[in-house]
Amino acid sequence: MIILSYTSMFHAARALLFRDGFTEKSHVCLIEYLREKYVKAGRMSEALVNALDSARAERHETLYGLETRIGKKDAEYSLEKAKEFLAMIKNMLSL
Repeated sequence: MIILSYTSMFHAARALLFRDGFTEKSHVCLIEYLREKYVKAGRMSEALVNALDSARAERHETLYGLETRIGKKDAEYSLEKAKEFLAMIKNMLSL
């Protein structure tokens, strides 16, 4: 669930980046772009960008870590944040 939640958030963020005329070169750079362009301007929730970054780190640990255990609460939290993030991006893209 963590990987799917993050992937949906990542691709939604990419859509915003593409609309701005850019393509991503790394997951971390995409998140930093959102912070610089949208969070600092007050157009995007810092908490949701932080949730995206946390999901990125959890996804990385899940895929490449040696001892990862994701609990049900973590998965549910990730899914909830993904829904909120997707709604925010959808709203921004419709403007």
